[in-house]
Amino acid sequence: MSTNKPTPTAVDIGSLPPRTGSGYPQPFAARVSGRDKRALGDLFGLTAFGVNHTRLPPGTASALRHAHSHEDEFVYVLEGHPVLVTDAGETALAPGMCAGFPAGSGDAHHLVNRGDTDVVYLEIGSRHDDDAVDYPDDDLAGRTVDGQWRYFHKDGQPY
Repeated sequence: MSTNKPTPTAVDIGSLPPRTGSGYPQPFAARVSGRDKRALGDLFGLTAFGVNHTRLPPGTASALRHAHSHEDEFVYVLEGHPVLVTDAGETALAPGMCAGFPAGSGDAHHLVNRGDTDVVYLEIGSRHDDDAVDYPDDDLAGRTVDGQWRYFHKDGQPY
Protein backbone atom coordinates (compact mmCIF):
# COMPACT_ATOMS: atom_id res chain seq x y z
CA MET A 1 0.00 0.00 0.00
CA SER A 2 1.38 3.35 -0.98
CA THR A 3 0.23 6.46 0.86
CA ASN A 4 1.68 9.86 1.54
CA LYS A 5 0.64 9.66 5.17
CA PRO A 6 3.30 8.15 7.44
CA THR A 7 2.18 5.33 9.70
CA PRO A 8 3.35 5.20 13.30
CA THR A 9 5.49 2.42 14.70
CA ALA A 10 3.43 2.25 17.90
CA VAL A 11 0.80 4.35 19.69
CA ASP A 12 -0.75 4.78 23.12
CA ILE A 13 -4.42 3.96 22.54
CA GLY A 14 -5.43 6.53 25.18
CA SER A 15 -3.89 9.29 23.07
CA LEU A 16 -6.20 8.60 20.13
CA PRO A 17 -9.50 10.47 19.77
CA PRO A 18 -12.51 8.20 20.14
CA ARG A 19 -15.09 7.83 17.41
CA THR A 20 -18.49 8.08 19.06
CA GLY A 21 -21.96 7.65 17.74
CA SER A 22 -22.97 5.42 14.88
CA GLY A 23 -23.85 5.43 11.22
CA TYR A 24 -27.15 3.73 12.03
CA PRO A 25 -30.29 5.67 11.15
CA GLN A 26 -32.61 6.66 13.98
CA PRO A 27 -34.08 5.15 16.04
CA PHE A 28 -31.34 2.50 15.94
CA ALA A 29 -28.40 4.84 16.65
CA ALA A 30 -29.70 5.48 20.17
CA ARG A 31 -29.01 1.84 21.15
CA VAL A 32 -25.27 2.30 20.78
CA SER A 33 -25.15 5.85 22.14
CA GLY A 34 -22.19 6.17 24.49
CA ARG A 35 -20.07 3.54 22.73
CA ASP A 36 -16.67 4.77 21.64
CA LYS A 37 -14.22 3.21 19.24
CA ARG A 38 -10.65 3.91 18.41
CA ALA A 39 -9.90 2.68 14.89
CA LEU A 40 -6.46 1.11 15.04
CA GLY A 41 -6.26 -0.70 11.70
CA ASP A 42 -6.63 2.47 9.63
CA LEU A 43 -3.99 4.23 11.73
CA PHE A 44 -1.42 1.63 10.69
CA GLY A 45 -2.55 1.47 7.07
CA LEU A 46 -4.05 -2.02 7.37
CA THR A 47 -6.31 -2.81 4.42
CA ALA A 48 -7.18 -6.53 4.70
CA PHE A 49 -8.72 -6.23 8.16
CA GLY A 50 -9.81 -3.61 10.66
CA VAL A 51 -9.10 -3.39 14.37
CA ASN A 52 -11.08 -1.30 16.85
CA HIS A 53 -10.48 -0.71 20.55
CA THR A 54 -14.04 -0.30 21.81
CA ARG A 55 -15.47 0.89 25.13
CA LEU A 56 -19.08 0.22 26.16
CA PRO A 57 -20.41 2.14 29.16
CA PRO A 58 -23.07 0.41 31.27
CA GLY A 59 -26.34 -0.04 29.38
CA THR A 60 -24.71 0.17 25.95
CA ALA A 61 -24.63 -2.35 23.11
CA SER A 62 -21.73 -2.87 20.72
CA ALA A 63 -24.04 -2.82 17.71
CA LEU A 64 -27.47 -4.00 16.71
CA ARG A 65 -27.52 -7.79 16.57
CA HIS A 66 -26.13 -8.53 13.10
CA ALA A 67 -24.54 -11.08 10.77
CA HIS A 68 -22.06 -10.36 7.95
CA SER A 69 -22.26 -12.04 4.55
CA HIS A 70 -18.57 -11.70 3.61
CA GLU A 71 -16.65 -10.52 6.66
CA ASP A 72 -15.20 -12.51 9.53
CA GLU A 73 -15.40 -10.97 13.01
CA PHE A 74 -13.47 -11.66 16.21
CA VAL A 75 -13.78 -10.02 19.64
CA TYR A 76 -11.41 -10.24 22.61
CA VAL A 77 -12.55 -8.90 26.00
CA LEU A 78 -9.99 -6.79 27.86
CA GLU A 79 -12.10 -5.35 30.72
CA GLY A 80 -15.56 -5.83 32.14
CA HIS A 81 -18.21 -8.50 31.73
CA PRO A 82 -20.29 -8.16 28.57
CA VAL A 83 -23.06 -10.50 27.54
CA LEU A 84 -22.67 -11.99 24.07
CA VAL A 85 -26.09 -12.37 22.43
CA THR A 86 -26.22 -14.80 19.48
CA ASP A 87 -28.82 -16.91 17.73
CA ALA A 88 -28.07 -19.63 20.30
CA GLY A 89 -28.82 -17.38 23.28
CA GLU A 90 -26.70 -15.46 25.77
CA THR A 91 -23.16 -16.11 27.02
CA ALA A 92 -21.50 -14.18 29.84
CA LEU A 93 -17.99 -13.10 28.89
CA ALA A 94 -15.09 -11.95 31.05
CA PRO A 95 -11.61 -10.52 30.47
CA GLY A 96 -9.47 -12.94 28.49
CA MET A 97 -12.44 -14.50 26.70
CA CYS A 98 -12.99 -14.22 22.96
CA ALA A 99 -15.55 -15.09 20.31
CA GLY A 100 -15.47 -15.36 16.53
CA PHE A 101 -18.01 -15.22 13.75
CA PRO A 102 -17.14 -16.58 10.29
CA ALA A 103 -18.41 -14.73 7.25
CA GLY A 104 -21.70 -16.09 5.97
CA SER A 105 -22.47 -18.10 9.13
CA GLY A 106 -25.75 -16.23 9.60
CA ASP A 107 -25.17 -16.20 13.38
CA ALA A 108 -26.38 -12.74 14.34
CA HIS A 109 -24.57 -11.36 17.37
CA HIS A 110 -23.65 -8.36 19.49
CA LEU A 111 -22.28 -7.53 22.93
CA VAL A 112 -24.34 -5.83 25.64
CA ASN A 113 -22.97 -4.24 28.80
CA ARG A 114 -25.49 -4.98 31.55
CA GLY A 115 -22.94 -4.40 34.31
CA ASP A 116 -22.07 -1.29 36.28
CA THR A 117 -18.53 -0.77 34.90
CA ASP A 118 -17.24 -0.16 31.39
CA VAL A 119 -16.54 -3.05 29.03
CA VAL A 120 -13.43 -2.73 26.86
CA TYR A 121 -12.65 -5.10 24.00
CA LEU A 122 -10.83 -5.44 20.72
CA GLU A 123 -12.85 -6.16 17.61
CA ILE A 124 -11.11 -7.44 14.53
CA GLY A 125 -12.85 -7.93 11.22
CA SER A 126 -11.99 -8.58 7.62
CA ARG A 127 -12.88 -6.01 4.99
CA HIS A 128 -14.82 -7.04 1.93
CA ASP A 129 -16.39 -4.74 -0.67
CA ASP A 130 -19.32 -7.11 -1.25
CA ASP A 131 -20.28 -7.43 2.41
CA ALA A 132 -23.94 -7.16 3.34
CA VAL A 133 -25.25 -7.12 6.89
CA ASP A 134 -28.51 -8.58 8.14
CA TYR A 135 -30.10 -7.25 11.35
CA PRO A 136 -32.68 -9.95 12.14
CA ASP A 137 -34.25 -8.17 15.12
CA ASP A 138 -34.83 -4.89 13.29
CA ASP A 139 -36.21 -3.51 10.02
CA LEU A 140 -32.67 -2.85 8.82
CA ALA A 141 -30.16 -4.16 6.30
CA GLY A 142 -26.83 -2.72 5.21
CA ARG A 143 -24.74 -2.97 2.05
CA THR A 144 -22.31 -1.03 -0.10
CA VAL A 145 -23.80 0.91 -3.01
CA ASP A 146 -21.53 2.84 -5.38
CA GLY A 147 -18.68 2.57 -2.89
CA GLN A 148 -20.70 3.92 0.05
CA TRP A 149 -22.20 2.00 2.99
CA ARG A 150 -25.99 2.41 2.99
CA TYR A 151 -28.87 1.31 5.20
CA PHE A 152 -32.18 -0.02 3.93
CA HIS A 153 -35.49 -1.24 5.26
CA LYS A 154 -35.92 -4.98 4.75
CA ASP A 155 -38.30 -4.24 1.86
CA GLY A 156 -35.39 -2.50 0.06
CA GLN A 157 -36.44 1.10 0.66
CA PRO A 158 -33.49 3.30 1.72
CA TYR A 159 -33.37 5.08 5.06
